[in-house]
Amino acid sequence: MKKFLAEIDVMPKKEILDPQGKAVTGSMKNLGLAEIQNVRIGKHVSLEIEAESTEAASEKVDQACKSLLANLIMESYTFKLEEVA
Repeated sequence: MKKFLAEIDVMPKKEILDPQGKAVTGSMKNLGLAEIQNVRIGKHVSLEIEAESTEAASEKVDQACKSLLANLIMESYTFKLEEVA
């Protein structure tokens, strides 16, 4: 078995309203940072996984994202996978 580290980013879909991002965007103006616009806020998940191969680990991470970590109706996800010693 090999050990892998997955770094997963879950973000609201572009067509979905992001109230937290909108509030932060508004606050940027109050801080004199009006050039920062369209803030979107999501979540980042790190996890370790043991698997026989990169492909098997990728499948497991994808399954975890689809069934638990992301709400596919409102969110999309991407992940990077690297083998660790």
